[in-house]
Amino acid sequence: MSEINVTPMVDVMLVLLIIFMVAAPLLTVGVPVELPKTAAEALPGEQEEPLTVTLTIDGLILLQNTETPADQLIPKLRAVAAERENDKIFLRADGAIPYERVIQVMGALNAAGFRNIGLVTDTGGPTLGGQGG
Repeated sequence: MSEINVTPMVDVMLVLLIIFMVAAPLLTVGVPVELPKTAAEALPGEQEEPLTVTLTIDGLILLQNTETPADQLIPKLRAVAAERENDKIFLRADGAIPYERVIQVMGALNAAGFRNIGLVTDTGGPTLGGQGG
């Protein structure tokens, strides 16, 4: 048989390719530098993931993506507030939910320690004058 079997060579090359693809990001080495000391404060890092409470038309309350009973909302939010640096929270509510229910949940958010409540809306809806925007 005068033909060369290339299958083992292709297998070896693919394994080497995978090894180099995994190892390449680990090979980036920074240059060691002795940085000067200053009195300036560090720039703020990336902000925390925004905390979101959602009210569905079915009456469910979702903290991020987790369903939460109404009586456990304040204790869970207080536990979350103790771990977070800021008090910003977003409230998403279906437009068909009664205003009273939305205000009750806003009161619970306030009672749990979140003073910076943002109401999430969709753009392009009707304006106050009745014209679409």
